[in-house]
Amino acid sequence: MSVVVVGAGIVGSSVAYHLARRGVSVTLLDRGPGPATGVTGGSFAWIGDRGGDWPGGARDLRGSVRADYRRLESEVPGVAVRRCGSLDLAADAEPGEGRFRVGRDEIRALEPELRSPPEWAVHTPSDAGVDAVAVTAALVRAARALGARVVFGADVTSLEAEGGRVRGVASSVGFHAGSTVVLAAGTEVVRLAEPLGIRLPVRTSPACLIRLAAPPGLVRTIVAAPDFEVREVSDGQLLMTVSLTGDTTSPLRLLRASFRRADSCRVLERRVGGRPVPADGPLIGPVTPDGSVYAAVTHSAVTLAPTVGRLVASELATGAPAAELRRCRPRGLSPGSGGR
Repeated sequence: MSVVVVGAGIVGSSVAYHLARRGVSVTLLDRGPGPATGVTGGSFAWIGDRGGDWPGGARDLRGSVRADYRRLESEVPGVAVRRCGSLDLAADAEPGEGRFRVGRDEIRALEPELRSPPEWAVHTPSDAGVDAVAVTAALVRAARALGARVVFGADVTSLEAEGGRVRGVASSVGFHAGSTVVLAAGTEVVRLAEPLGIRLPVRTSPACLIRLAAPPGLVRTIVAAPDFEVREVSDGQLLMTVSLTGDTTSPLRLLRASFRRADSCRVLERRVGGRPVPADGPLIGPVTPDGSVYAAVTHSAVTLAPTVGRLVASELATGAPAAELRRCRPRGLSPGSGGR
């Protein structure tokens, strides 16, 4: 068995790593110059639950996320999780399982630099964040160390079939043979699958991510305000998202109006990316009757990547469908594994 994984974002890199860990021959391809140059590099990378936004089969995967991230931290050098909790300041934020309503004094204790704490907010202590680019790069390094072939600068042009079965992919740098092709290239999976007569229901959702230099400790939790979200991704560096329908020209204005000591903050990078949003939640499973083409696309990619990678690798390596992926299957296609 050999597998070609298209897309070296966090999902594709996780699939490649977990396959290589099982001893499967795997090739990881990406058109970028390195890992996470697509939508993963523009991810806010909040690992948690904002009150039940887990469509379709995501609900069946969410319970494994924290354990899988702990496992990756122990297995893969360079994977690190910042377990800082979150603070939702929205007026309609709802408490629930693991989410607690806190008053103004508790908000001040959690975020001392917040200028005008609301009367109450919702605190989720278990929420966390990662540096999505660093985690993806670590997974790629680990996959390589286990024998995976990694090719960057490989723009995949088509899936190549012989006798009705896909046998690999053609790219700008040559042909890459595989008994199974895993499409993990975000919104690009639609283009790649279409020539086979397969229409994958994945739309694009634009998002704006800003990386800023900031005083260390300015933001202590993951703060979800009505107009933006912000968190510290590493000491002295913040990630911030703003709505593309609102004012995206002044992230510094928003930050300085909300936090003391923010006057020295400066923008390091601004990215607008297209997040994949499958119509019915995660889209994971074979998309051809013979299983030679397999899709792995999800909106909550950074959150679910360790779990998705583990389960997809298990399916492909063993031929046994994973029960947790039952509700993630592309509709109208067989839920059996394409790995045999």
